[in-house]
Amino acid sequence: MAYHLGATFPNFTATASNVDGVFDFYKYVGDNWAILFSHPHDFTPVCTTELAEFGKMHEEFLKLNCKLIGFSCNSKESHDKWIEDIKFYGKLDKWHIPMVCDESRELANQLKIMDEKEKDIKGLPLTCRCVFFISPDKKVKATVLYPATTGRNSQEILRVLKSLQLTNTHPVATPVNWKEGDKCCILPSVDNADLPKLFKNEVNKMDVPSQKAYLRFVQM
Repeated sequence: MAYHLGATFPNFTATASNVDGVFDFYKYVGDNWAILFSHPHDFTPVCTTELAEFGKMHEEFLKLNCKLIGFSCNSKESHDKWIEDIKFYGKLDKWHIPMVCDESRELANQLKIMDEKEKDIKGLPLTCRCVFFISPDKKVKATVLYPATTGRNSQEILRVLKSLQLTNTHPVATPVNWKEGDKCCILPSVDNADLPKLFKNEVNKMDVPSQKAYLRFVQM
């Protein structure tokens, strides 16, 4: 991918479904978090299952001050027609997620998310299943890149967002299989003398054979 962790995600304008006029990425996101996810092509089975699930979880992401934005190299007309299939499959009454149209592939090439092995009926490459997690200051905080043949796990995307939001404001890291409510690891850079003023809950320190005091856990 063209944008490494910590890089500024660029603003862009485009045509998009569910949007009147021109879609301006920065203006739409505002001071919220954003998740931009690309899909290979409209009217394809895996993409339909993914988008239906994101549609169901739309409100859950909004409660976390995060806006979802879809993206592919299809036209607005194609998106609008496909959304009806997504709503039908997911038993959704309404659709709230804007779907960016990048028929020229200009933005997809800029982001370097084209899958040269997967092509449409015209022989043009399709976009990968890419996810950009973007913080309110427009920095790339995490990325996920899947091939067209592997669908994404919506719950994992939600889990990653919660981890990013927590670790963005506290000196902690989330351990293996962490989920909201689980204990977190305290960053090695935090001095023991600072623990009482940083954490209101008890810190659990684990003694290990190396006698290095790096395993410190706290309930957030």
